[in-house]
Amino acid sequence: MLAVTPAEPGHAEAIAVLFEEMGEFYGASGAGPLEQRARQVRRVLFDDERGMSALLAWDDGQLAGAAVYTFLWPASGFSQSLYLKELYIGVAHRRKGVGKLLMDGLHEVAARHGCSLMEWTTDDTNLGAQRFYAGLGVPVLTSKLFYRAEVGSGQGEPPGLAD
Repeated sequence: MLAVTPAEPGHAEAIAVLFEEMGEFYGASGAGPLEQRARQVRRVLFDDERGMSALLAWDDGQLAGAAVYTFLWPASGFSQSLYLKELYIGVAHRRKGVGKLLMDGLHEVAARHGCSLMEWTTDDTNLGAQRFYAGLGVPVLTSKLFYRAEVGSGQGEPPGLAD
């Protein structure tokens, strides 16, 4: 049975395990020991000054997927938007309705918080995610470009930002 719940501090290790799989999916390696990753999850999702939240999808008590999100302001009409930072469904739980359940849960969270928009991105090479989002009936917004500047590389400010 599938169920969606807000993430709680006691879920940190399960989230860390799921996100290690996510890192491997995206080609990352060397995520560090489980306890270190669980500490990072607790710090990012559950510290007093946290900026992120998560919904978790459970399949018969096993963590099947997670949606990590935050709120952005200002958005259309001086409201706020819900920004989905990451949606990941474990390999063993794909094509079972887990992603749809999480997206429906996010829509409810956004409505409850008075958001005017839900926004997210996906890699242009992630065709599975693109098919999933198209299946939700959400159009691609082609009028936006995505920028990323690295921070904390020890090399000073990224090129172009120091001037």
